[in-house]
Amino acid sequence: MSDILQQYSKEVMEHFTHPRNIGEIKDADGVATVGNPRCGDVMKLFIKVRSKKENGKNVDYIEDVKVQTLGCGAAIAASSMATEMIKGKSLDKAENLTNEVVAKALGGLPPQKIHCSVLARQGIQQAIEDYRNKKKIK
Repeated sequence: MSDILQQYSKEVMEHFTHPRNIGEIKDADGVATVGNPRCGDVMKLFIKVRSKKENGKNVDYIEDVKVQTLGCGAAIAASSMATEMIKGKSLDKAENLTNEVVAKALGGLPPQKIHCSVLARQGIQQAIEDYRNKKKIK
């Protein structure tokens, strides 16, 4: 077991042992469930969106984000880090977050765990898409 833990950075271990934004938003504006059948990791992501006027037009921001993650330490860490990175950001900035940026912020992930950062990115994109579909925003 210690060999596996040595593959993880300090940041991964911090987000795994003390994950951020864990839970559910009951009246979420956007929800997504993503998973990887190969490894069994599943993430359910909830976003609460607020519009602000900027330069005469409305810009949607992620006011709150919560995640429920069932999976390995890397999956928990990636979902925790990703929620931290999008909270307070515009939807446009949040949906452009890449899995590489998430993995880098975690101090890297072992090659066999990169898919965990991909799941986090997919969850964010699908939650935003769900919000836009509900609001009929293209």
